[in-house]
Amino acid sequence: MNKNQGIWKPIYTINPAIARALMDIESANAVVEHMPLSPAVEAELRYRARIRSTHYSTRIEGNRLTMEEAQEVIEKKKPYFHDFHGRERDVSEVRNYWDAILKIHDWADRKIEFSEDLIKRLHAIVDKGKGVKPTPYRERQNVIRDSASGGIVYLPPEAKDVPNLMAEMVRWVRYAEKEHIPVPIIASLVHYQFVTIHPYYDGNGRTARLLATFILQRDNYGLNGFFSMEEYHARDLANYYNSLMVHEHHNYYHGRANADLTSWTEYFVILLAKVFNQAKDEAVKYAEKSMPAEPEELRQLDHRARVVLSLFAKKDRITTQDAAAALGLSTRMVRILLKKWTEDKWLIVADPSNRGRSYVLSAIYRQFIGNI
Repeated sequence: MNKNQGIWKPIYTINPAIARALMDIESANAVVEHMPLSPAVEAELRYRARIRSTHYSTRIEGNRLTMEEAQEVIEKKKPYFHDFHGRERDVSEVRNYWDAILKIHDWADRKIEFSEDLIKRLHAIVDKGKGVKPTPYRERQNVIRDSASGGIVYLPPEAKDVPNLMAEMVRWVRYAEKEHIPVPIIASLVHYQFVTIHPYYDGNGRTARLLATFILQRDNYGLNGFFSMEEYHARDLANYYNSLMVHEHHNYYHGRANADLTSWTEYFVILLAKVFNQAKDEAVKYAEKSMPAEPEELRQLDHRARVVLSLFAKKDRITTQDAAAALGLSTRMVRILLKKWTEDKWLIVADPSNRGRSYVLSAIYRQFIGNI
């Protein structure tokens, strides 16, 4: 049996424009990776990017909340539904997307393997929220129509073909990783193929954009979480949709199954290069205004530890719930991390009781508060 049998075989060419964009992405990524930013600045840049991603990705699908309203929902400054009467679905979409972003960053940090189970778990969060079972693929056809005319825009694969197509896509990702295909290209093609298969009745676009971000984050192209690809898709929505239309026929079986994806790949990596460079420029401005290079004690802290450290810029002690909210993890997982960090002696248990357990910084790290 041919080793590639049962694996999706995307057709694309790395043309000069794609090659240049890939080099630009590498350059921006390298600059940000070695940039001396304080934990508080990193946390702020990451938070703002996630807010924009949540707002714009849901806006693409018709969400009616403004950026400010979306932030209020995320920060829980207002009751979910009482202040958004008639827009309860919009509130749920924003809350769910935010939770999904936190989850993919957690998975990326832990280098979780790309799999169908991961896809189903992610879609469940996007569609229904945290704590629900993984979503099975659709069992009927799902026709995408023009909202104005009612005409068919796209007819995805039949439901009976979806499981095999999804399995082939996942196998291709693992093959592409082993063959060292550039990560931005893998992310672009997964984005395309997911929305093309359209395995669910709703939430396909949001899930596709999150999967692309997950692949970038996991495989060292996360830019520390400082970028929002969704924002740039939304700002030129016509170009985004037109780039996905790689074949003139609306039926998957009449051209799209074997279409040349070079134009979509070019759109994606050129846009990613632009997004990376703008995020890099913003980070550089912060770095130029910041203090001297970080002390060795701060540089030794990993991404999660730095996020938790940044909490002490606003309060003297933190709880398990504070850390869980900042990291987007379960309290059980956070307790494990907090135990390790107390063993590493940069956190100290201030209140050991189960109900009111809290933590403060060790003396060595308290001296750095002014730098974070």
